[in-house]
Amino acid sequence: MDKSLAAKLSDILTRYQVSFVKKSYKDENEDHDVLMDVFGITPEIKRENRQYWGRELGKCWELIVACVFEELREDFRPALRVGNDEPCDFIFDTFAIDTKYRIGSGDSGTLKKFRSYGPLLREQGYEPFLLILREDNLPAAITACRAGTWNILTGGASFDFIKSHTGFDMYLFLSQIAGDFQVDR
Repeated sequence: MDKSLAAKLSDILTRYQVSFVKKSYKDENEDHDVLMDVFGITPEIKRENRQYWGRELGKCWELIVACVFEELREDFRPALRVGNDEPCDFIFDTFAIDTKYRIGSGDSGTLKKFRSYGPLLREQGYEPFLLILREDNLPAAITACRAGTWNILTGGASFDFIKSHTGFDMYLFLSQIAGDFQVDR
């Protein structure tokens, strides 16, 4: 192999080695939230397969939020379809709501969708809102959502939005049933 090529490859690999060594995991690895508490899912259990738990808790969050709005809002409508896409989970009044457990993906496809869906929903006459359960979201993804003109609510602000538009205190409800749906492993 050409020494110049070997040196260039070595430089690239060294940069990544240094980056990997410097990588530290935030305290978020010990964080839990009210939805995890409902199932008794500990940070340790969640670390076994972050992608699985994130996806499943995300779907659960989507379904329970949509259920509350469907039951308590007469103007609830299911997800808007635009071609093959569903740029939001549901609609009520002039709001297009998309729910996320946490935004942790920074891949270009995900970010592109966040940037394009907000304007698409606005063209349809809706005000796009993201209701995100967790506070520890990827900054690049939040930036992409803002660039896509989304109104972003995280943590307590998401629960406040739900309560102000339905009268239902989802946070209190979930807090009161913590451990009632225990995941025994």
